[in-house]
Amino acid sequence: MPELPEVEVSRMGISPHLVGEKIAKLTFRTPKLRWDIPAELKQMEGQVIRSVSRRAKYLMIETDLGSAIVHLGMSGSLRVLDAEVAPSKHDHVDLKLENGKVLRYNDPRRFGAWLWTENGEHAALSHMGPEPLTDAFNADYMLEKAANKRVTVKQFIMDNKVVVGVGNIYASESLFSAKLHPSKAAGQLTQEQWQKLVQEIKQVLATAIKQGGTTLKDFSQADGKPGYFAQELQVYGRAGDACLSCGNEIDELKIGQRNTFFCPHCQHK
Repeated sequence: MPELPEVEVSRMGISPHLVGEKIAKLTFRTPKLRWDIPAELKQMEGQVIRSVSRRAKYLMIETDLGSAIVHLGMSGSLRVLDAEVAPSKHDHVDLKLENGKVLRYNDPRRFGAWLWTENGEHAALSHMGPEPLTDAFNADYMLEKAANKRVTVKQFIMDNKVVVGVGNIYASESLFSAKLHPSKAAGQLTQEQWQKLVQEIKQVLATAIKQGGTTLKDFSQADGKPGYFAQELQVYGRAGDACLSCGNEIDELKIGQRNTFFCPHCQHK
């Protein structure tokens, strides 16, 4: 599933092609993705795209009349192509511009979404915590939110009601960098430990976005993929391999039904 860095890179990739351009036509080749595609989205035809923003893993294509809310789901991707390029099997949505380009949404599993909002508010965006790369996400905030919580720290930082966008890969990587065991209770972390973990989450996500930016050219290629990058992973997916820090074996366990990777030596409780 695309995580926050991939979604942010998608935003960075499509924005220069969309902002300031007028929407000529919206084409939906399926009535439903994860949810029904609202008919109100057709109101965007004839509107100028003012900005492309991101909230958590949702992209907002904004016009004066309202905004399309786009979620990539498990397998969705966005590309900017010449409108003459024929759609393929899983190309479900076309946002055609008057300049002859088209933003094309591809989603083999159809678990993504195209939604509509007139005022920037939507049930899908409600009850979300702060963005992880903002000042609102800090050690004081996390210490207060985690007070007396017995849930594991990994589940806690992956809870979008606490902080958005810290997906499974980046949770494992950040906990390793902070030298914290993923099954430690969130309420047991000290101020100093939260300070370190918040710092590492910000660093891991920022680095991933920066690395992903090197693939932005793919957005204007017919066979391009969204801004995925060669991840330099320290623990995720490396069960049985040697820890890059101490040489001991990377272990794996299930936390909240998610595969979790850690070094028992570096991340002892």
